[in-house]
Formats: sequence, structure tokens, C-alpha cells
Amino acid sequence: MTLIKNPLVTEKTTRLMEENNTLTFVVDIDSKKPQIKNAIEETYDVKVEKVNSMITSKGKKKVYVKLAPEFDAEEIAGRIGIF
Repeated sequence: MTLIKNPLVTEKTTRLMEENNTLTFVVDIDSKKPQIKNAIEETYDVKVEKVNSMITSKGKKKVYVKLAPEFDAEEIAGRIGIF
């Protein structure tokens, strides 16, 4: 089973990407923050500074992943096909 389901792209997440160096993903509901951090770091070859998670009203788990300053969220987004 894949931990990371898909990246989430909305106006808000795009603004967070530009202003806060943060990417947003939908992940498996049972995943924990350390698991998410490791999966993002291994999958996208980046260093994660912080992970914030929430369960949406639709029953999905959404995570905000703040990248370390040496990595650019917009460049990573382009690499994974968001832009």
C-alpha cells in the first residue's frame, strides 16, 4: 500500500508553496508523521523540516510538508508534475 496518495493543488496550496516553501499531499489515513516525513524525503529526495496533518470532513488525511530552506517547493512541484 502506498503511503502518499497524491499531491493536492488548490489556490491555497499554491500560495503556501510560493510563500512558505510547503507542499500539500493526501496520504493514507493510518499514516503517522514520522512515516510521512520519511516517505516524502525518500520519494522526492528532499529534506523535510515539519509535517502538519489533518483529517478532512471527507475522511481523508491531508498533510502540509514544509521543506528545509535549501530545497525549493516550486522546483519540486515541477519535478513531480504539479506545474
